Amino acid sequence: MKARVKKRTVRHAPRHYTAILERDTPGYHAFCPALPGCCAQGETLDGAMQNLRRAARSYCKKLRDEGKPLPEEKIIITSVAYRSGSARAQGATSQ
Repeated sequence: MKARVKKRTVRHAPRHYTAILERDTPGYHAFCPALPGCCAQGETLDGAMQNLRRAARSYCKKLRDEGKPLPEEKIIITSVAYRSGSARAQGATSQ
């Protein structure tokens, strides 16, 4: 009788990537800027995020299978504030 060999699943530490979600018609479009081409859609925010998680998992698995390093997150998110008013008041010039 042959001894059964149990396959070990290699667990990798969780990776965190910035996800950007945009309203789309219909539903939502989601993507990770650090993972070029990795995007998903969903009818709801939760659906789009769930689909993006699957897409990111597959994306990273393919990179690992090919022996390539996983991308590092290099995204900085901030906001831009501006005052509304005329262009002249903001220092813009017309040509």
